[in-house]
Amino acid sequence: MTEVNRSGSMQHPFGVSITSDDIVETLSFFDDWEERYRYLIDLGKELPEMPVEKQTDEHLIRGCQSKVWLHYQSDDNKFWFEADSDAFIVKGLLALVLAAYNGKSSEEILGFDIDAYFDSLDLMSHLTPTRGNGLRAMVARIREIATTR
Repeated sequence: MTEVNRSGSMQHPFGVSITSDDIVETLSFFDDWEERYRYLIDLGKELPEMPVEKQTDEHLIRGCQSKVWLHYQSDDNKFWFEADSDAFIVKGLLALVLAAYNGKSSEEILGFDIDAYFDSLDLMSHLTPTRGNGLRAMVARIREIATTR
């Protein structure tokens, strides 16, 4: 569920009540990648739907095979991201990324070792090359936002 904080900024559960550490811990319980994919899809279902009026070319992330939109707000030097996709597995990947970056400052975003996070999930070796490129494009866009804002 999307929440609104005291200043009116939107907050997703990802990065707030569902953290990257929570996801690493939960995924470690699954023995095979079929179960892990199901969990990713379930995470994607928990991702709040982005309003249609924000699903514009301005918010579209280039480099993704599926359509992926990313919108953000900043509040008290913290970034709050909204993201959506037209593909269920990609929504799950977005949830992984938002769990790492949502509610963080520029310094925290830029200092977070996303490659180590993905390695701990054993993620990249289980994605197709185009999905992996799309995931890197999502991360690059968030890091760009954190660098320039």
